Amino acid sequence: MERRKAENLSDVIYRFLRLNGLETPLAQHRLMEAWEDVAGPLAHKLTRELYIKNQTLVVRLSSAVMRNELSLKRAELVKSLNEKAGSQVIVDIHFR
Repeated sequence: MERRKAENLSDVIYRFLRLNGLETPLAQHRLMEAWEDVAGPLAHKLTRELYIKNQTLVVRLSSAVMRNELSLKRAELVKSLNEKAGSQVIVDIHFR
């Protein structure tokens, strides 16, 4: 029997996810899990709904003041969330 070249387990898992179309949903999940860390605990507490549609993160907030404050930091939030997810998952954020 022929020995094969050894691979890192993380590389094998990453290739499996990519081949089965699970890479994007996993990155989206990581991004949504990072919302509290990036936006802060108060923004997380005031968040009523959070979902991704067409590479846009849609955030429904219960506070107009928080919605305005986060809107001012939109570009920074997009960059930080994509870094936490490990790939370019979103290009914009819409606050409602």
